[in-house]
Amino acid sequence: MKEFKNKILIATGGTGGHVFPAYSLAQNLFENKYSVEIVTDNRGYKYLKNYKNLNLKIINSATIFNKNPISIIISFFKIVLAIIKSWRILSNFRPKLVFGMGGYSSFPLCLVAKIMKIPFIIYENNLVIGKANKFLLPYTEKLFVSYLEVEGINEKYKHKIYEVGNIVRQEIINFEKNNSLIGNEALNILVLGGSQAAKSFGEILPEIFKKCLQNGIKLKIFQQCLLNQKDELEKNYKSINVDFELFTFSYKLLSYFSKINLAITRAGSSMMAELLNCKIPIIAVPFPYAADNHQLKNAKYFEQKGYGFLIQEKEINTKLFPLIKTIHRDKNLLNQMIKNQNIHSDKFVFEKINTLVKKYI
Repeated sequence: MKEFKNKILIATGGTGGHVFPAYSLAQNLFENKYSVEIVTDNRGYKYLKNYKNLNLKIINSATIFNKNPISIIISFFKIVLAIIKSWRILSNFRPKLVFGMGGYSSFPLCLVAKIMKIPFIIYENNLVIGKANKFLLPYTEKLFVSYLEVEGINEKYKHKIYEVGNIVRQEIINFEKNNSLIGNEALNILVLGGSQAAKSFGEILPEIFKKCLQNGIKLKIFQQCLLNQKDELEKNYKSINVDFELFTFSYKLLSYFSKINLAITRAGSSMMAELLNCKIPIIAVPFPYAADNHQLKNAKYFEQKGYGFLIQEKEINTKLFPLIKTIHRDKNLLNQMIKNQNIHSDKFVFEKINTLVKKYI
């Protein structure tokens, strides 16, 4: 990236839910003539390495929220090492502002930024505040949130909340939905398991889709899967004679968004936000072991707002087929969901962020 006078550092890592908003934020800041450095861990690097012109550094941290005493000790030493590396990076780069994008990967840099008297802002895009962000809340300048309804924030820190909306790519905000697909006889379904894919979707969904076909429901399936699932899944879908397309992790989801009228997805905040902004009806199946059960809270919020349906993983065998059958019979359900989604917009997210950033730089 080109160098500019004013410098901002973004700390991120872990899953795509933390990493992709960080990338979108970096692009926006660079376009507004800030020099940006992204610090991530090995997990985040595998997503960011394919983007050109990013100034990347790697720090691997750990969480202390382990039940195993040995794991806690190992994590402690990893965090100490991450703090030392954070100090070195901040001393060399000298940013005027630091963004922490949530997750334990952002914790060491934000902590050191506070010690070095560099202001930092944290971002929470789930409906329950994460442990790292909760710990950093007393020290942060602001807490950027996607939704004001976020849970778990102490009353004395609520004055720090600033609703910016979902930090999504500009291409998502500019996306124009293909509304002609809503009235289709066939349901064009995109199956997403998040940035790590969902093993259970590959195991369970073929049988459910088979039942749909047996009941006269026309389907076209676009499914994200794990690489080691692909051959078996292809075999299963060929055996039930369904029109399908399989892909592993893709940076070009927009090409699929233009082909579908329904998505079955995990309830990670970033993916849900992209589907919401693209006005795609959602069936959310939360990952049952997500930290603080945040995916269930995300999915419940979307269901309450009328943006999507919620099915818990333990219910998928009994509830998914009847729901697809109901949707196929009554397309107005999808139309109403799109109307509800149209009320929401994140098109001013970067305008809000840029306004506040100027107060610190």
